[in-house]
Amino acid sequence: MEKRKEVITEVFGNRLRVRVSGICIYDEQILLVNHQGINEENEFWAPPGGGMDFGHSAEENLIREFEEETSLQVKVKDFLCVNEFIGEPLHAVELFFLVEATGGTLQKGTEPELPEALEMIKNVEYKPWSWIKSQPPEKLHNLFHKTASLEDLMSLQGYFLLRKNK
Repeated sequence: MEKRKEVITEVFGNRLRVRVSGICIYDEQILLVNHQGINEENEFWAPPGGGMDFGHSAEENLIREFEEETSLQVKVKDFLCVNEFIGEPLHAVELFFLVEATGGTLQKGTEPELPEALEMIKNVEYKPWSWIKSQPPEKLHNLFHKTASLEDLMSLQGYFLLRKNK
């Protein structure tokens, strides 16, 4: 477990990361990625997304992230909101967009920044809103704490901050 924390902190921590994430809805369900957190007992569900590569637009990065994490091709649609997460050792500014799946077959992808033994992606699935609301808040991305329905989620606007204590 300590090795996991060390590697994840080295790859993703102790610096500001700009991320892109996509809200993808199909048949009244939202596409989520189940991530293994820094500690093995810590896992959470979040929309697909990841860090931006220098020299590539937000749209290009989001298309790449969906391919890596879900094997889906997507069309990036509307910009929704900004979410900032501060919880040592992580600090991320996330740009959220609505996306539409246009091709590919949904399957669990990988985090190319990490060695295979420390893979963070456990699963990818479309989940109904009733399932999301039945989960403990710490198991879900904080944007789900700000919304009461899929319609709310798809119409989010503004800036949100989640600051976690050590």
